[in-house]
Amino acid sequence: MSEEIVKYEFKHGLPIEFEIVDITELYRDKREMIIRPHRTGFYHIIWIQKGGTTHIIDFQSVTAPANTILFLNKDIVQMFNPEPFQGQAILFTEAFFSKSDTDIKFLKENVLFNDLFSISKLELDSAGVSFEVLLTLMQEEALKAEDAYQSGILKNFLHSFLLLAERERRKNGFLEVKKGADKDYIILFRDLLEGNFKHQKQVNFYASKLSVTEKRLNQATSKILGKTVKQVIDERVMLEAKRLLAHTTDSIKEVGFTLGFEEPTNFIKYFKKHNSSTPFEFRENFL
Repeated sequence: MSEEIVKYEFKHGLPIEFEIVDITELYRDKREMIIRPHRTGFYHIIWIQKGGTTHIIDFQSVTAPANTILFLNKDIVQMFNPEPFQGQAILFTEAFFSKSDTDIKFLKENVLFNDLFSISKLELDSAGVSFEVLLTLMQEEALKAEDAYQSGILKNFLHSFLLLAERERRKNGFLEVKKGADKDYIILFRDLLEGNFKHQKQVNFYASKLSVTEKRLNQATSKILGKTVKQVIDERVMLEAKRLLAHTTDSIKEVGFTLGFEEPTNFIKYFKKHNSSTPFEFRENFL
């Protein structure tokens, strides 16, 4: 285990927060960093072009054969496979992409980075040519000298890439949530939960912040996710607890305190209730 889950922010010194990285070079230069559990404060689009791989994302193993694209949201805990593969990674921040409220909404709602049920991946077929064209356009533009137009041009190419990926993913079939008030509540609730789950675990807090009744919020989560609001809250707390237990050397007491439990016994009871094992047993079994 490492002492903490390292979080990497975007590379300092680049004129814009957008970069295309060759995976072979990434393994050559950063292998020991990327094969360990880590978070990033930016989005990943990983195009596995040759070799295939298995990517670990929050305890889930995602198999990606050659000619597959993975879409990874910021702040997830991930690990690259120790065995290298060939491909490209498009990296960008929310600040780079979000030039307007419409852009912000797109990042928060699109099916690529916000699939409520699985990690988004796209196995390419004949449409791969269009993706190759857009990738080449982005690579060529990124190599040009920076000017007042470069950021906007790259953002527009990237937006086209994402729109094309959404279209192809829908053709492949997946469980998509219909637009409507329920989906809107879920998106707002998840955003609110992400910033507050460590210290706010009561349903009434989130309902009040969203200006809806607990019953209405429960209707939304039950209809779309098949879970109550409290279950969603508990799942988020447990995910973070498992991350800290598996990937840090924090004591059980420290993990509990980080998650808002002032007494270690309360954290242990909570964890066992939702996982059928104690935090210590989970950590021992994970090693």
